[in-house]
Amino acid sequence: KYLKAGITTIPEFLEMRFDRTTKQIISFLFLLGYMLTYLPTVLYSGALAFNQIFHLDQVLGITTFQAIVLLCAGIGIIGSIYAVFGGLKAVAVSDTINGVGLLIGGLLVPILAICILGNGSFIAGIRDFITNVPSDKFNSINPANSLPPMIPWPVLFLGMLFNNLFYWCTNQSIIQRTLAAKNLGQAQRGAVFTAFLKLLDPFFITICGLLAFRFFGDKLPQSDLAYPTLITTVIPTWLLGLMAAVLFGAILSSFNSALNSCVTLYTLDFHRSLINKNASDEHLVKIGKRVGTGLAVVSICVAPFVINAPSGLYDFLQECFGFYSMPILATVLVGFYTKRVPAIAPKVTLITHVILYSISKFLPFHVHYLYVLSVLFPIDLMLMLIIGKLKPRETDFELEDSKAVDLTPWKYVKPAAALCVVLMLCVYALFSPFGLAG
Repeated sequence: KYLKAGITTIPEFLEMRFDRTTKQIISFLFLLGYMLTYLPTVLYSGALAFNQIFHLDQVLGITTFQAIVLLCAGIGIIGSIYAVFGGLKAVAVSDTINGVGLLIGGLLVPILAICILGNGSFIAGIRDFITNVPSDKFNSINPANSLPPMIPWPVLFLGMLFNNLFYWCTNQSIIQRTLAAKNLGQAQRGAVFTAFLKLLDPFFITICGLLAFRFFGDKLPQSDLAYPTLITTVIPTWLLGLMAAVLFGAILSSFNSALNSCVTLYTLDFHRSLINKNASDEHLVKIGKRVGTGLAVVSICVAPFVINAPSGLYDFLQECFGFYSMPILATVLVGFYTKRVPAIAPKVTLITHVILYSISKFLPFHVHYLYVLSVLFPIDLMLMLIIGKLKPRETDFELEDSKAVDLTPWKYVKPAAALCVVLMLCVYALFSPFGLAG
């Protein structure tokens, strides 16, 4: 759908389907979300890891917060230099290299940790790991009343599914890679390959949390320290620099991608349409560099204060996204699959969603944010469809082929996607009462 429309940003499609105001509202929300939550969280997570690895606070005789400030500034400055001046191509090339390094380095951590548990034997380490970590720790199927950072099992089919649809299918920093594809087949191969790589996550990310529990129990002051502490424990000193480089690449990958997306959103959705309609590409690049620099500075200033996030980095980020993620997803879906829903619908839906989501934060009892999204997303959809029935637009919307790229699909896309889903179910079965948790 995106490639057929020939768009460069998600809000660009929303202008095509609804109106310019809808585009600018969504663009503004993306920019605000990236600047105040996503970019600072990425910087903070990197700073936390590096301080834990290199003990900058102890070396310089400063507080942990001061060390975090210095590291956020350092990572942010380096990342913004090549995101702002290198553009999407530099980000894409560096991400590919960093991705290979992250896979190798990421798998090295649990392998070395398990070998240490087995006194040099990987098989003995596996036995020790499974024997000494409580079986419930291996269970990804959590009780329905679980609270963050746990994920209740019903929301795997509701709020988590909706949240992931937003992140993987409408988030500019992710979709931008696919929009850069030379043709539909290439885009589909890239998307499915990414899905297969995601299946490795439990084996070199999630399992490291369980290994940290095996090594340290409940002694760590906060859960966000589990991974960097495990690295300093199991990685030999002579390999620590390489692992730090891999982590640095991974952090820059996330930071640069989001920063580049912010620049794209501002220059194409605001500057060209509001300030200078006749701006040349060269002028937009120059403006983009200034805007990217400004966004990086704001993110660096906000990042250290993420230390106050109550339930960890991941949940902090997801809860912040919750203010606008569902109405954006609903707007895109309704935009693609209906013909008469008018431009007023996404605006009313967005305001209603923000009010209801804000109210959910002040309930006298705690409700998991994914349950809240499970309810609000259907409400957002229904509200837009009702408005479309009561006040339909005058003409049908037809998505015309822009002829931007060849839309011949990859011939193996359906079986490859089906295989990916089957393997995902196998991974869940492994980490359930039918597998390791049993």
